[in-house]
Amino acid sequence: MFFLGFVASFFLRGNLSVAIIEMKKEFGWDSETSGIILSAFYYGYMVTQLPFGILAAKYGSKRVFGGGVLCASLLSLITPVAAYHKQILILVRIVQGLALGGTCPSAHAMWRKWAPPLERSKLVAISFAGINMGTAFAMPLSGLLCESGFRSPPHQSKWPSVFYVFGGFGLVWCVAWFALVHDSPQSHPQISVKERDYIVSAIEREQSLSTNELPLLRIMTSPAVWAIILTMISYDWGTLLLATIMPTFVDDILRFGIAENGIFSGLPFLAMCVFTLLGGWIADAIRKKRLLSTGSTRNLMNSIGMFLPALVLVVLNKFARRAQAVLICLCSTAALSGLSVSGFFVNMLDIAPQYAGFLMAIANVAGTLSGIIGPYVAGAMASAPSGLEVLKLQWNNVFYLTAEIYAFGGIAYLILSSGELQSWAAKVDKKSRDMACPPTVILFTKKRGRERLYLAANQQSS
Repeated sequence: MFFLGFVASFFLRGNLSVAIIEMKKEFGWDSETSGIILSAFYYGYMVTQLPFGILAAKYGSKRVFGGGVLCASLLSLITPVAAYHKQILILVRIVQGLALGGTCPSAHAMWRKWAPPLERSKLVAISFAGINMGTAFAMPLSGLLCESGFRSPPHQSKWPSVFYVFGGFGLVWCVAWFALVHDSPQSHPQISVKERDYIVSAIEREQSLSTNELPLLRIMTSPAVWAIILTMISYDWGTLLLATIMPTFVDDILRFGIAENGIFSGLPFLAMCVFTLLGGWIADAIRKKRLLSTGSTRNLMNSIGMFLPALVLVVLNKFARRAQAVLICLCSTAALSGLSVSGFFVNMLDIAPQYAGFLMAIANVAGTLSGIIGPYVAGAMASAPSGLEVLKLQWNNVFYLTAEIYAFGGIAYLILSSGELQSWAAKVDKKSRDMACPPTVILFTKKRGRERLYLAANQQSS
């Protein structure tokens, strides 16, 4: 349900990237106006990260996550009417951003109660892979609906069907979410006793080390937190730039039709979805087999997901001239960056599980700045009126800048990151630490997996 929820939320935020190509023609908007409209979502999205992260921790993620998608879905249904007045459309997009601002923090807040430590990478990867899947399908479906969807008088074209279809999908998901999802294993009426006790015991041992106070100053001066924040900025720059301006790049340089544009723009995110899931399984396998420590595992996945995309973007600028080569390079960039989700993205739950929702909110606020700044920077760098060749050179500069930002994120994470529970998030009583995580539990975990971990925990408590 988290996976599908992120698909729905990114349907609602990403559909405008393709539809706006047709909307510009109908309403006569220039590039500056369309850039302002595309960026409006992120102004609202940035504001509610911290408040909704706190609300999710206090009142439960079910209401925050589901309520945000419900509100954004309803606003999607009125977007075709709001488009007649660009100021109202901008306001609608800002409010959609406000509504969906709590999705990522509330997901981390709920996984704090549901994800056992040795299954954390793949569970978080599966749920957040919905972001990539939503973006991947939003673009081709938007292009298809713009070309072959239904008309909505008095509009001249079929782009309104994009907002009606995706808004309807969000409403259907909301019905299922509120019927099926519960905030914790203890509150779930259908869960088996064995599974509930396994999840609760595995998480309680880790969280028994954690303090409940919010040491804000120590959080904001922690190198491990800044490693996550700086990497999130780099990751979001690349991801959100691809999601927001990719259709414009395809329209400017490759000159595809609207349907082909949507398919081309969506394929990199489909590749990213697959590699995000793959990275989760790889990271958990490395940790379960004790091939690397948690910190080394996060560094490995994050380095692959930051440095290799930077290298591929440089190759794109040097050698990619045909549409097929450009597509391969962009898909490779997106796919490899998806591996970093099992690095910095999951790392919040390693260093401070009690505050994972709060850390997600802080990092996402910083990353969202990329969604605001990126389209402006790309638009300013690639707006030449003097011909296709000059425009290609300017787009090359956009990709070079993105490669440098990816590399910066990879270096910052290597220098500052940690895979251990931080001192400001842990109780300092050594006796409590030893009792909460005895060596026998680690041994049983290595030998026989979930069931032995569960049995060892019960034996220890007895």
